[in-house]
Amino acid sequence: MSRMVMVLSGADRLRLADGSTHPTGFWAEEVVATLKVLRAAGAHVDLATPGGVRPTVDALSLDERGGVSEADAREFRAHLEEIADEPAAPLPLSGVRASAYDAIHLPGGHAPLADLAQDADLGRLLTEADAQGRIVAALCHGVAGLLSAHGPDGGFAFAGRALTSFTDEEERQGGLGDRTPYFLESRLRERGAVLRPGAAWSSTVVRDGNLITGQNPQSSTATAEAVLKAPAER
Repeated sequence: MSRMVMVLSGADRLRLADGSTHPTGFWAEEVVATLKVLRAAGAHVDLATPGGVRPTVDALSLDERGGVSEADAREFRAHLEEIADEPAAPLPLSGVRASAYDAIHLPGGHAPLADLAQDADLGRLLTEADAQGRIVAALCHGVAGLLSAHGPDGGFAFAGRALTSFTDEEERQGGLGDRTPYFLESRLRERGAVLRPGAAWSSTVVRDGNLITGQNPQSSTATAEAVLKAPAER
């Protein structure tokens, strides 16, 4: 694995089912843990967002309210400060081409529900990458980004593929509950994906060919490790 692009949401607000607005952003652990694993292995990782906007970190991902210990929060903040220049100037997603990378990675936080799930540039990038056999990886709510990809018939490009995502059970237990705009696991099933979730809050990774998905923040490291192993196992 030599070159990878991490696609982050550019959203900082999410409209909920009850019409209210919820502050959001990327989940710190999912970005930090992934970058640490990939870069420790020597991978070059670029960051990209819709429009090249600066992504926002979800405040809950740096707070005990989000189930994050103070020690972990300090570690995540320190790493994000070290790489502050990168999210300050991400690549515009519209200019990213699959042929330039070995893998695409979509981390979560609820923010992808607000933009990446409907982003035409991401949909084009994912269908290009999948057609070329490049690694497509998505984690937690980042799996919502896969919904942007459509096949030649207009259907979901990843219909029939095995994957996991933040589960409906997890959303009810520790997410937005019934306020969520939609339950991601259910939406993916409706679109034709084959969901293979693990137990709630378990580190669960599902691989189907070049598609690698992780279930939740607890799956961050294992998902990144699976991405590194994938080229040798093709």
